Amino acid sequence: MERNVHIIEDLNGNQIVMINDIYFKGKRSINWKEVELYLRAYIGDFYRIAKTENLVYIGSDLPSEYIGSVYTESLRGANAKAKANAVQGIPELLEIATGKFFRENKAGKHKRDARNGWYRYDSRFGLPVFDDKGEVERYNIFHASMLIRHDSDGKLYLYDIIDIKKKRATHSIPKNLPDKKPIS
Repeated sequence: MERNVHIIEDLNGNQIVMINDIYFKGKRSINWKEVELYLRAYIGDFYRIAKTENLVYIGSDLPSEYIGSVYTESLRGANAKAKANAVQGIPELLEIATGKFFRENKAGKHKRDARNGWYRYDSRFGLPVFDDKGEVERYNIFHASMLIRHDSDGKLYLYDIIDIKKKRATHSIPKNLPDKKPIS
């Protein structure tokens, strides 16, 4: 799975995951089955959140939850496209995540898979906006919440990416982004 993703810092020192390709396009709707297939490649992987040193695993439930959640079904337009294309940057979105917030599990349906509760982390990503010639005109910047379940096995699992919101300002980003260092 080839990815064109980089982490940059904005002028305020906040990290942003820059996703440089739009894989999932659609004027009216996203092909969520293609997104699900893309997500399946992550199953079994794990990533470290730099700020907290927590390891977050990708379980087999992520693809179906990601595409079939009530939140995803409510998305339209730019936010649907943003959620679909955010899958390309999942490792980096987890790496730069900040603001660990805990919430107890209150839903009976998650009694087993989120026995130890839920965590939310904040992350940010950018997606390119192309002009008529196919050149990058600018990047739209989005905020997202990484929803992570704390399983009865004691591990943390990415469950969904929710609350995707476009930031008010769009930012011009240099077209020649630096090469991203591999995650160690």
